[in-house]
This record gives sequence, C-alpha cells and structure tokens, in this order.
Amino acid sequence: MPVWLREYSWRQTPAALYLSLPLRGLRATSANIFCTDQYLKVSIPPFLFEAILYAPIDDTNSTAKIGNGIIFFTLYKKEVAMWDSLTLPNASKEKLQYLRENAVLKAHEKAKEETEAKKVTKQEHKKYALEATMKLEEAERKRIEDLKEKERQKVTKELELWKEQQNDAEKQKGVQRDEELHHEVEKLKVKKKEKVNKPMTPNEGVSKTGLKPARGCHGSCSIFSENLKEEQLPAPRSAATIKINFTSRVFPTALRESRVAEEEEWLRKQAEARRTVSADLSELEDLKEEEKNPDWLKDKGNKMFATGNYLAAVNAYNLAVRLNNKLPLLYLNRAACHLQLRNLHKAIEDSSKALELLTPPVPDNENARVKAYVRRGTAFCQLELYTEGLQDYEAALKIDPKNKTIEKDAEKIRHLIQGTAQES
Repeated sequence: MPVWLREYSWRQTPAALYLSLPLRGLRATSANIFCTDQYLKVSIPPFLFEAILYAPIDDTNSTAKIGNGIIFFTLYKKEVAMWDSLTLPNASKEKLQYLRENAVLKAHEKAKEETEAKKVTKQEHKKYALEATMKLEEAERKRIEDLKEKERQKVTKELELWKEQQNDAEKQKGVQRDEELHHEVEKLKVKKKEKVNKPMTPNEGVSKTGLKPARGCHGSCSIFSENLKEEQLPAPRSAATIKINFTSRVFPTALRESRVAEEEEWLRKQAEARRTVSADLSELEDLKEEEKNPDWLKDKGNKMFATGNYLAAVNAYNLAVRLNNKLPLLYLNRAACHLQLRNLHKAIEDSSKALELLTPPVPDNENARVKAYVRRGTAFCQLELYTEGLQDYEAALKIDPKNKTIEKDAEKIRHLIQGTAQES
C-alpha cells in the first residue's frame, strides 16, 4: 500500500496556483511527476501524492522545480478565477477513477503527438541537410568548371600570341634574307664595274696570255674566265624537311609552362605508392594499371555517387584510401556516401579524418573544410547530438560567413536545442 503525502501548502491568484510539497528527505526527479490539465500525481515509492484539481490548468506552460527538499509547482489556470479549494470536492470513486483514466489517455495522446512532431522535424532537418550538401557540391562543381574555362581561355590566348610572335619572327627573317641577298648582288655589280673600267697594261696582257686556257675555250676566252666565275650567283638552296623531336613528357603541359620540381615530387610519390601496393597488397596484383591510381579511383567513385550507386562509390573510395591515405578528398567524398547510406558514425569518422588532413587551414582548402564540417554536423544532428552538430555548423560559418544556407540550418538546430531543453 502506498503512503500518502498529506502535508502540502498552496496559495493562488486569479491567474495561477502555487503548490509546495515537502519530500521528507526523498530524492525526486522529473520522471516522478505526472501532470495533465486536471490531474496531478507525484509517485516516489512508497510515497504517493495525488490531486484531482478543482478546475483545468494549462499543463504545457506550468512548471515544477525540485530543490531544498521540496517540489514547488507553478500551475497556470485556464480560466481566471479564484478556486474554493485545491481539489475537486465531493467527488465519487467512480468519477475519480474516470478522471485518472482520462488523464492517462490524454497523456498518451500528447506523447504520441509529440513523437510524431519530432519525427516530422527530424525528416525536415534531414531534407534540409541533404539539400545543403547538394547545394555545396553544386557550387563546388560550378567553381571548378569556371576555373577550367578560365584556364582554357588563358592557354588559348597564350597559344594565339605565340603563333603571332612566330609569324612576325618568320617575316622578319625573310626581310633580312632579302636585304642580305640584295646587298650581295649590289657588291657583285660594283666589282664588275670596277674590273671593266680598269685600264689594262702590257705586262698584264702578257701575263694573262701566258695563262693556261680554260677547258672548252681555244685560247681566246681565257682572259675573261675568272670574271665569268665571279659573276655567277650561288645556286638556290634545295628544299628539305626539318624534323623536330619534342622531349617526352608525362604531363600534358609544355615543358616551358611546367613546374619541374613539383612534377618530379608528384611522380616520386606515385612511384612510392605503387611500390607500397606491390609489396604490401598482394591481393591487388590482378588489378589493371589505371585501377592502381588513387586519382582514377576517386573519379570513378564520384561518377558512382552521381548515379546514386553509393555502395559502389564507397568501394572505390576504400580502395583509393588503401593506395593513398593522405588525400583528404577521398575521406570527404566517402563521408557523403556514408550519409546517404545512414552510416552516421562512419560519416563522422571520415569527416574528422578529412579535417585532420586539411591542415594547415589555407584559402585553397576553405571549401573542403566547409564541406567536412557540414557533413559531420549533419551526421551529429541525425544522431540527435544537436549540440555537437551546431558546433560544426558554426565552425563552417566562421570559414564561409556569407553562406545563407548554412546559417539557416544552424538557426534550425538552435531552435531544436531550445525545444529539447524546454521539454526536459
């Protein structure tokens, strides 16, 4: 049999009722209190306090404070009036039993409505989180496409400028060759005139006649043979094809535009990764050469994610991580897949690993850090860890304070936390 708590004190105003219930050294929590619009019960076995109130109250706004060995109730009346007594007078056992059962039914219905409301709120939050993630990914994709287009336009302009410079250089060389040829012809003409106008002496005639006649001449043309040779112009150059061999390159850019030190460092790391794969992962021997490239696997995982095949995308990212566990984008993309598959703890783990690798924080990795915080915060919220989720959303807002979507989602999480605090 329960021991009834009969000692209590109460006072009232037209709008509210104040009830003080001593606990006699008992330890009470909010779980020991049950209250509806016309029924109040405090059960701390073996002690029991029960009151069928005189008139209905607003049980939603009414409060109960536990401390200093008492429970202090503040009950707000639905109708402003002064009560004649705290409990309903002259009530029969049947009516009291009916009121108890009706109070329990109302409590169950209210709890069911609150559960449905929480479920709807949770679904809406999940929807907003997914939309936020998709918007971020769309913005990142657009940014990358814009960068590619700008780079393509820049390379096209540089190529056109180089072609113009080559054409100008060829024209300049042609003009110089024409000028040199014209100068040589003028020199030959001057020499010819000087020799023709030079007077001939007798000794010169004897010496010249004593020379051996040229072949094909019968002694009469030997005097002019040397002059004829000097007047002859050089034969035109024969046409030929010049073969140009370019230095073989792993990267598609030209050698003059590349960063050799960074490229060699990248190739060295790739070679070390392949050697590690060959030494430690014997089960990967049957893979093709491109399937051993983490970048190729990352692109494959991205395509699988875009088509909705999240399990295949996770498998691709898993293999890429085994090949190279220092790429933060692999963990970041795999976290997005785990969110879709409801693997919330794994999504938190991958997002945290991506944030660990995205150090030091620099402007180039701002977008990746924002995604990592948002995805981890989304996973926390779906686990109903709203405080941790709000911390991640606020961290993302510090990096990108102009992002209205993240700000809106953070505000919703704050309302959820406030609602949870009021319920407790």
